[in-house]
Amino acid sequence: MPQTQPERVEPNIWRIPKGSRPGMKVPCIIYADDSLMSKMTQDRTLLQGVNVATLQGIYKHSVVLPDGHEGYGFPIGGVAAMDAEGGVISPGGVGYDINCGVRLLTSDIEVQNLKPVLPQLLSTMFDNVPCGLGSKRKDLSISLSDLDVLTSEGVRYVIEKHGLGWERDIEHCEEKGRMRNADPSKVSPVAKRRGEKQVGTLGSGNHFLEIQRVDKIFDPDAARVFGIRNEGQVTVMIHTGSRGYGHQICSDYLKTMERAVYKYRLNIPDRELACAPANSTEAQTYYDAMACAVNYAFSNRQAITHWVRESFERILHQSAEDLGLNLVYDVAHNIAKLEEHQVNGERRRVYVHRKGATRAFPAGSPDLPQDYKDVGQPVLIPGSMGTSSWVMLGTPRALELAWGSTAHGAGRVLSRSSAKRRFHGSEIKSGLRSKGILVQEASLTVLVEEADASYKNVDEVAQVSHDVGIATKVARLTPLGVVKG
Repeated sequence: MPQTQPERVEPNIWRIPKGSRPGMKVPCIIYADDSLMSKMTQDRTLLQGVNVATLQGIYKHSVVLPDGHEGYGFPIGGVAAMDAEGGVISPGGVGYDINCGVRLLTSDIEVQNLKPVLPQLLSTMFDNVPCGLGSKRKDLSISLSDLDVLTSEGVRYVIEKHGLGWERDIEHCEEKGRMRNADPSKVSPVAKRRGEKQVGTLGSGNHFLEIQRVDKIFDPDAARVFGIRNEGQVTVMIHTGSRGYGHQICSDYLKTMERAVYKYRLNIPDRELACAPANSTEAQTYYDAMACAVNYAFSNRQAITHWVRESFERILHQSAEDLGLNLVYDVAHNIAKLEEHQVNGERRRVYVHRKGATRAFPAGSPDLPQDYKDVGQPVLIPGSMGTSSWVMLGTPRALELAWGSTAHGAGRVLSRSSAKRRFHGSEIKSGLRSKGILVQEASLTVLVEEADASYKNVDEVAQVSHDVGIATKVARLTPLGVVKG
């Protein structure tokens, strides 16, 4: 652990000063209350945050968000910005599940009208969207050459080529569903083979489809702009990423970066932080391949959105348009992006690494959809199977404190192996049912691994984010039915 204990700066802001460990170029800042901080001290979260503070070209501080927990290289819930010329790019600051992210659909359906058909709807969604480890689609034909186009063009391709969605969905995706620097020639044949059959699949782990109800509205004006009108309104949340395609890209480029560390004589405190100078061939090649995985994940969630809409149509016998199944927003959780930020009074180009972190830009940001420019970016923070999820709002303070970022979820406190030793699948399922939550799962094992007790309290994470000001509360959503891989 760091040699110096974190010092409290404000009630929910802590600092590990620069110089607490050799090589730190900036301090490490942690946003947490006492309870969340105590959990971070039980693993390597803070040490990893300190290690990130040693990376070449890092600006201002290394950030650990309220949901922070131990990850690979960076902590999950870690944010850092590196100078575009003198800094580095590190796959450990993005993660294996590149652009694991979440999107939210609103509807014109009230919960009392959905409950009688909820079991059939959940079963239909489970049939329409393949889930589980290694799941593959059977009814979407995408060749390897098609995959290269998809990963270049992103969401627009699956809408225009395959009819999987509505044109207006594009505007409500971060980056409009496409990072423009994507270059499929930088992606290995192994990654392409892994990704070829997985577009439109949920996968396993913490990924889910969730039918929810609006439980409470905190900011009626922002909620109305996002299409959230009243308590009891039905929403749908989709949480998944780039599947085997992104995982393989990370694996491939970690090997490249390990060689680059020696080539460029970089000093790193942990081999998991393998990196390369931002303007090097190695870093730019990774960045272009990473963008392909980002576009894959956006497209994956778009395809799933189409089949979710079809499921509602089949059970409720109305069109998705008539049901008002509109996309609020789609945000990435694991990504590195070249952005401009204010640093020491000047605009600087930086590579912002968000590892288990949600972009949270304020009103007026040029990257936002036109209909959100006056209010700010929707921030989506999913919970675990039996807990709430949050819609929040990006803020100017998020830019100041965390490079326009906030928390991405609850954050684990138990490893999957620990959860399997402690819980039983049938008990988890019956416990959820007793709370009125239906679950359709690929296996009972995943219910055990993703048990609520394996995660921090997402309401506490949202509250700290709100109190610090890196995102403010808009609405709380609670689950009615969950599809798990």
